[in-house]
Amino acid sequence: MNTADFQIINTSPDDWDTIRMLFRKAMELQGKNGYKVWEEIDEIGLKRDIENHLQYKIMQNEDLLCIFSVQFSDPFIWRERDKGDAIYLHRIVVNPDFKGQKQFEKVLNWARQHARQNNLKYVRMDTWAENAKIIDY
Repeated sequence: MNTADFQIINTSPDDWDTIRMLFRKAMELQGKNGYKVWEEIDEIGLKRDIENHLQYKIMQNEDLLCIFSVQFSDPFIWRERDKGDAIYLHRIVVNPDFKGQKQFEKVLNWARQHARQNNLKYVRMDTWAENAKIIDY
């Protein structure tokens, strides 16, 4: 997805150090704010997402604003609802330098467009069970 202001493209192995740094910063920030956080970085899963072109980044000029991963099946989480008719958003991490600039809105708009283009009915998100705000959304 390209707009005049930003573009959403796949991450690459060249982004690895930045991806790890963003996850570490997110874990620190969320921990300080009392939110449940990842206990460790799932390096194997992240590398698999990069390799399989399932991780994306939002770029604005040379700045990496946000990263996120997608899946097209997640029966463990969605059980009987997992029918191959959804895109699943996972591991959304906003660069703290760009918080408050509606990065998630860009991810969600991209996911909706991707779902329409691929005849998928739903956009689903993964979050902690304790995150009532996102669950309600």
